[in-house]
Amino acid sequence: MIAASSFLRTRATALTVKAEATTQVKRNKNVAKLQAGYLFPEIAKRRNAHQAANPDAKIISLGIGDTTEPLTPYIMEGLKKGAEAMATKEGYKGYGPEQGYAPIREAIYNRLYSGMDGLNADSIYVSDGSKCDIGRMQMMFGEDVTVALQDPAYPVYVDSSVIMGMTGSHNGDNFDGITYLECKAPDFFPDLSKAPRTDIIFFCSPNNPTGSAATRQQLTELVAFAKKNGSIIVYDAAYALFIEDPDCPKTIFEIPGAAECAIETCSFSKYAGFTGVRLGWTVISDKLKFADGSPVAKDFVRIATTVFNGASVISQAGGIACMEDAGWKEMNELVAYYKENAKILKKTFQEMGFTVYGADNAPYVWVGFPGRDSWDVFSEILERCDIVTTPGSGFGAAGNGFVRASSFAQRENVLEAVERFKKAYGGGQ
Repeated sequence: MIAASSFLRTRATALTVKAEATTQVKRNKNVAKLQAGYLFPEIAKRRNAHQAANPDAKIISLGIGDTTEPLTPYIMEGLKKGAEAMATKEGYKGYGPEQGYAPIREAIYNRLYSGMDGLNADSIYVSDGSKCDIGRMQMMFGEDVTVALQDPAYPVYVDSSVIMGMTGSHNGDNFDGITYLECKAPDFFPDLSKAPRTDIIFFCSPNNPTGSAATRQQLTELVAFAKKNGSIIVYDAAYALFIEDPDCPKTIFEIPGAAECAIETCSFSKYAGFTGVRLGWTVISDKLKFADGSPVAKDFVRIATTVFNGASVISQAGGIACMEDAGWKEMNELVAYYKENAKILKKTFQEMGFTVYGADNAPYVWVGFPGRDSWDVFSEILERCDIVTTPGSGFGAAGNGFVRASSFAQRENVLEAVERFKKAYGGGQ
């Protein structure tokens, strides 16, 4: 019995030592440059810690931009038909074209890009989401390019650039080697007259996190700037359907010359509640060429065929339903629901005396806390209101002093959040 116990202890010790052993493989030096955790997992970590310390608290999330409303009937029927077809000999599909099946490419083109210069259905590349496409674009561009992006901006533009080796180290505020185009209130559009030339320009409109949508004049200026410098714009239009202002284009391809200098990426995530379904698309004109004259689209497809086997055929069936009249109507109604949430939040903060941006053309509300650290404000709101927001500095140094409130929440939670905000901040800051 004693011998058996001794053996088990020895065996357990050996397993522990083996588990702690390291390999001789060096860590990717670029991944090692990344700061702390990715923004939203870090928020989740802090939320969980707050919940553990306050087990009875009902936490409301206005943080991550994840949709909350169920899939709508017509779109759900499209997904259902796509799934049911997979259970028949006639309807079953295996691997499909990495660019997406022709019917959905045609449906997206006809609904959103018909007649635009340099585009046709073959310019549409269907994927599992715009965030994934941005990663594939970075693989396509490689490490030997220079990058500019809005500040503040969605973190994936920075982090994917770091991982690819396009940057230097973090200097305490930003990464060396990235050009941060500071976007200040009230319009949050960068001063391009002071911007240096870079190969790639990441630009999001409506902007995440500020909620500001670029005007036609501003996008015309951006396209002219890119063409003058021989740059490529990666234009993230993930929230374009939220735009109400007729002076703010819903696609950069409304601007003359954009086909020769821009890639557009978009998604069904926030339009149709496909955050868990996963479906998006990227638009690249045959007019867009690299310096050696080779088509950008050709390389994008080459990357896709190497690391991607195409979007789910079931998701694509749902995407076709989204682009049909009944599905399009349902998507716009869903967007209107979230926009109403945003307007409720914005009005509340304004009535409490805060300076607030966004909401009019976007699902985000950008609230100013001048002179304060964003993470401190995030923690304060969590402690005082049991509400999760997103610290502005998580989107870049220029975002410090702000927090972002997302309208992607159930209406009853938004109304409850409003009451909590009023109770905690009714007299302002």
